[in-house]
Amino acid sequence: MILIPVIDLAAGQVVHARGGERSKYLPLHSPLCRSSSPADVVAGLLSLYPFSHLYIADLDAITRSGDHSRLIAQLHEAFPALQLWIDAGIGSRADYLRLRDRLPGTLVAGSETLADTALLESDADRHDIVLSLDYRDGRALGPIGIAAHPELWPARTICMMLDRVGSGRGPDLALLQQLQRDAPQTRIFAAGGIRGADDLAQLHECGVDGALLASALHDGHVDATQLQRFGQAAN
Repeated sequence: MILIPVIDLAAGQVVHARGGERSKYLPLHSPLCRSSSPADVVAGLLSLYPFSHLYIADLDAITRSGDHSRLIAQLHEAFPALQLWIDAGIGSRADYLRLRDRLPGTLVAGSETLADTALLESDADRHDIVLSLDYRDGRALGPIGIAAHPELWPARTICMMLDRVGSGRGPDLALLQQLQRDAPQTRIFAAGGIRGADDLAQLHECGVDGALLASALHDGHVDATQLQRFGQAAN
């Protein structure tokens, strides 16, 4: 599996995401890093394991209260080997076209913020993005046409269980398996609720292509040995 650490940015800091209630997120405190500075957090994550990807959720951009484009560019310069997946709150194809040359890496289109399916209906654009199928309490968020039409999903699609983020509830395996059946040619990535090695083992058994991790890394429930074990599972 591709194991991808996540950082959530708000007001210039990395915050600890829990339950998708963004207004309640507090600055991250973690034994992996000395502060909640994004550069410190990323360096701490890379000291744990040589991750190839990093997922960045720009919460200010998602909530339309600002953005971290300059900070993200600095992270790209400091850690050029990392492939960045960036959720900057894309709401439309026009947003995507505006952001694709401003931000380094691959843009993530979250169904929660998309207003329609126009971006996904463009073959060229769909090839270049990652889709986050956002769910809360098992209900798909965003335009109905996205979840109902897997032919619109790009090759890399995240099952983002927002209410399970930082909750310790475990991933929704039944939902992940349903998405795999709906789109067998799509690479499915699990996000939200992953507690530790047992969950990673179940995800590997399910055949998901990757997993997004945050709380389990900072809490120490997924350590370097487990990352090495499951990160090699797809090689």
